[in-house]
Amino acid sequence: MKETRSTCPYCGVGCGVIIESEGAQITGVRGDPDHPANFGRLCTKGSTLALTASAPITQQTRLLQPMRREHRAEKAKVVSWDSALDFAATSFAQIIQEHGPDSIGFYISGQLLTEDYYVFNKLVKGQIGTNNVDTNSRLCMSSAVAGYKQTLGADAPPACYDDVNHASCILIVGSNTAYAHPILFRRIEEAKKNNPELKIIFADPRKTDTTEIADLYLPLLPGTDVALFNGMLHIMLWEGWINADYIAKHTNGFDDLKTLVREYTPESVAQTCGIKKEDLFAAAKLFATSPATLSLYCQGLNQSSSGTAKNASLINLHLATAQIGKPGAGPFSLTGQPNAMGGREVGGLANLISAHRDMANPAHRAEVAALWGLKDVPSTPGKTAVEMFQAAADGQIKALWIACTNPAQSMPDQALVRQAMERAEIVVLQEAFVNTETARYADLLLPATTWGEKEGTVTNSERRITRVRAAVPAPGEARHDWQIIQDFGQRLEKLIGVRTQLNEINRVLTPINFLNYASPEQVWEEHKTSTAGRDLDITGLSYTLLDQSPQQWPFKAGDTQGKQRLYEDGIYPTADGKAKFVAHAYKPVAEPRESRYPFSLTTGRLRDHWHGMSRTGALGRLFGHVPEPVVQMNVQDMSRRLLKEGDLVHVTSKRGSLLLPVQASSEVNVTQAFIAMHWGSEFLSGRSSTGQAIGGVNAITTSSYCPISKQPELKHAAVKILKAELPWNLLAVAWLPASTAHTVRAQLQELMASFEYASCVPFGREDAGDGSEAPRGILFRAAANYAPKGDAINRIETLLGLNSADTLRYEDKKRGQRRTARLVRIADAKARLQGFVLAGDVSAEAWIKTLLQDQLDAETYGRLLLSPGAKAPIAIQAKGNQVCSCFNVSESEINDFLRTCAGNDAEQLGALQTQLKCGTNCGSCVPQLKKIIRLRQSSAELSMA
Repeated sequence: MKETRSTCPYCGVGCGVIIESEGAQITGVRGDPDHPANFGRLCTKGSTLALTASAPITQQTRLLQPMRREHRAEKAKVVSWDSALDFAATSFAQIIQEHGPDSIGFYISGQLLTEDYYVFNKLVKGQIGTNNVDTNSRLCMSSAVAGYKQTLGADAPPACYDDVNHASCILIVGSNTAYAHPILFRRIEEAKKNNPELKIIFADPRKTDTTEIADLYLPLLPGTDVALFNGMLHIMLWEGWINADYIAKHTNGFDDLKTLVREYTPESVAQTCGIKKEDLFAAAKLFATSPATLSLYCQGLNQSSSGTAKNASLINLHLATAQIGKPGAGPFSLTGQPNAMGGREVGGLANLISAHRDMANPAHRAEVAALWGLKDVPSTPGKTAVEMFQAAADGQIKALWIACTNPAQSMPDQALVRQAMERAEIVVLQEAFVNTETARYADLLLPATTWGEKEGTVTNSERRITRVRAAVPAPGEARHDWQIIQDFGQRLEKLIGVRTQLNEINRVLTPINFLNYASPEQVWEEHKTSTAGRDLDITGLSYTLLDQSPQQWPFKAGDTQGKQRLYEDGIYPTADGKAKFVAHAYKPVAEPRESRYPFSLTTGRLRDHWHGMSRTGALGRLFGHVPEPVVQMNVQDMSRRLLKEGDLVHVTSKRGSLLLPVQASSEVNVTQAFIAMHWGSEFLSGRSSTGQAIGGVNAITTSSYCPISKQPELKHAAVKILKAELPWNLLAVAWLPASTAHTVRAQLQELMASFEYASCVPFGREDAGDGSEAPRGILFRAAANYAPKGDAINRIETLLGLNSADTLRYEDKKRGQRRTARLVRIADAKARLQGFVLAGDVSAEAWIKTLLQDQLDAETYGRLLLSPGAKAPIAIQAKGNQVCSCFNVSESEINDFLRTCAGNDAEQLGALQTQLKCGTNCGSCVPQLKKIIRLRQSSAELSMA
């Protein structure tokens, strides 16, 4: 067995992992105990990485050969690499020659390695001569970038993870850290345990699991963060809690801010934000008077039409109170993707160039041009993510190159995004997975390597660079991203040369082998050279040094270690060395609630999934915590609308409509609703406002964006929620062989459009407990006004293996009812339910689904499986929702144990961990365990009262 050090490909914490492999197969993964980001810990997603790389998943979900569609409606056919890249180069060259370099757009990803990012940036801005290269980090971190640059002068998070151990107060705002950054949350839990005096403030519209650690919870109304921060500063000024000496020595612009916040009285702010005036005062006091205050924030601040204002207004608080540049203090933006930081470092955004240089600065452009051997690089900012797809939909951008991301799932206003890809003359998708929604729109699909197969570097939230090493060779014909782009660039250079300025459309230079790297290390060395003298200077680093341990930047030549914290000397990377206060007035969300759309819809992460689920969506065990797509509502709103748990509802915005089961949630406040960001067309059907079939939450989100950062407001859309009257229902559930399950699921997804509502998800455990492959579960759910005509149900039964002679059947065509079930004998001669279909009457779902999913003995059921009605003919104990995915522990098992468990909250948690093992592996379920214990204690106290 070989062991290889690498990193986790999920959130921006940048956890180190050790990959175990044998030959071409990854066999295991564990946390790297020596990596300073995680010290051996991994979350549910990271701990299951090896399963996502298993042979059955790779063979069914990976893009393993180049493929091309001659016509959009046709099925893609396998082609050679030479044919694919020649076609791409010829097509792009023709479009550039006819319409200019600004007629093409590259949309790339925060999951690329830094070396990949650099080559993309050099190709587009240097060789082709356009700044139309942007990244899905625009949807993630661009507001944090703009906020840092406005106030501190550079895109450089000043704090580090170790600061949670030195803080006296931590403000978590706009982040469900327990879910989005679980390993950092483990460190916060540990810091709180070691220092009970540590105070934690949590501000967010949803009362998520992160609330469990908070001493003070502020249930903000969506989008009101700027009012909160200005209101806190108003109180700090009134009470004399600012640091006037620091303000005078190290900042500019405070007088203008002071004038602005004078109007943000506690009374007005409390009303605007929907919080208590006393809690606002308490938050301001804790923040300002604590010896060290650290703020942690993410998409709640970033994904907003006021994203830059929110970030800058929070940083204002740190500058006003000198809570920066010392252990335990500072504004710390939590990066959403594994290498969003690396992309920013190489200028991989439409308004940046290499090494944090500004495109608008002629001197900066000249430095990059000199490095690349060019006369100049383009000065006009390129199209950002939303703008790029708008331009493609309008016909301005003729060609799109998309790499390592899935805009047909993740971008807002999906109708426009899909229109853009349909109108583009050519769409190239450079991707590891063949089953993403964007793949349906690609003329050319180029297979790329992914986690466990790549070489290079990534940078995490605390500016720490880690070497990524390949554990196994690339499968099939997959190639590294930087190699694909270099090969394309070399072919393109032979056709159009290397352009130096946007206005030199017809000039062709002598070929200079503009992209000619032999290894990712050569790319890295050039990138490193570009950072000399910049705020992120890494000229003292090398692959050899990074092979020894991850390092933080800046790390200049001659340094022996990187800088743990920035601005300890109070000197900032600005013209005068001073930070700047920026006065931002509060502005409401771009799309306020109104009578026709009375709910505020927000989106966010699930605990066990990542982005569009191209990787995590292949694992049934990761669906145990949240098994199917739902919209969460407050129970009071449900009651007013006569909705009960599981009812289908229309969730409709001005852009489209989704059908979803409704779920009561104590996390969601009245007039608010929540849908997880991960559900796309691969899992959920839906329609745009024009009737176009579109699935996923982004069919209804708005493309309104912050005017400064251009980051869209994915965290808020005004919607209406109405009960759906769809009397005919269908549920199909089955166990399938691991070798075919994902192929079958892809075929079932094609049938989703046959119904007004449909969802298709996996379930089950991928390992049988004895080292062998376990069967994989598939659940298909649908609803319609009438039973479908044609053979849709027959097709579903055939795909699920329910068309054999030993399958039990019942059908009443007049009533549109049908039941199908198949029992199989297993090694111990007991019978197990292999699969079933309930059509028309699905009231027996609860017990039949339990019988199958929990793999209970079905020996005595036989034809009783075809009996109508909700009541089980023989009593069945359902396990209930999964809480711990590592050890498959359900909420009902936890509650059963707690009924016999005495002691305080900590003692009960310890007993749970000892007896059931939940919360002892990755720890991601610990906040939920604490919540279950707390709610039981509260219920018991109320009963006694």
